[in-house]
Amino acid sequence: MMALFSSCIPGSSATRNVERGTIYLVPVEKVEQDLLRHLSRRIERLFPFSVKIGKPLLHPDYAYNKGRDQYKSDLILGRLQKLDLEEVEKILGVVDLDLYTPGLNFVFGQASMGGKVALIALPRLRQEFYGLPEDKNLYYSRAIKEAVHELGHTFGLGHCRNTRCAMHFSNSLADTDYKGKGVCENCLDKLPFNESKR
Repeated sequence: MMALFSSCIPGSSATRNVERGTIYLVPVEKVEQDLLRHLSRRIERLFPFSVKIGKPLLHPDYAYNKGRDQYKSDLILGRLQKLDLEEVEKILGVVDLDLYTPGLNFVFGQASMGGKVALIALPRLRQEFYGLPEDKNLYYSRAIKEAVHELGHTFGLGHCRNTRCAMHFSNSLADTDYKGKGVCENCLDKLPFNESKR
């Protein structure tokens, strides 16, 4: 059985008035504003935190690997970690550049397990990256699934065996497309802000 985070933590005003901090969306250089606003709205529905779009970081030249024509995600995560943002629960970086981490050809995203920062990469979520016609709805759907997945890691969730759960590891876009935007009941029970655990 699948559940959105908000299925256990209703988006009522009573719940929202509990001070829980803020999730900051931080674009890394240029990221389309429509997508950032979409992610902001969706994340606020799924997590009991307010979401704000922060100022963009400069182009991550420091992370570029010329031999691969990709950017090292670990270095960008490190830069996000150094941001001085008060009362911030989590930081989700959004980058429109192809990312990799050592040992993998590419990553859709990366996060510090149980930490404060996460990152998602947009290029490989678009159909056009593979020479296919644009599909904005599919692209936005993939982006929110990756955002939920990486933010889930920052809240201590590991990879889930349930292929429909947002916390399932995506080896390919087929995996991303198959899973849902929410987490399974097993993962929901592990979240530190799950009201039913109190």
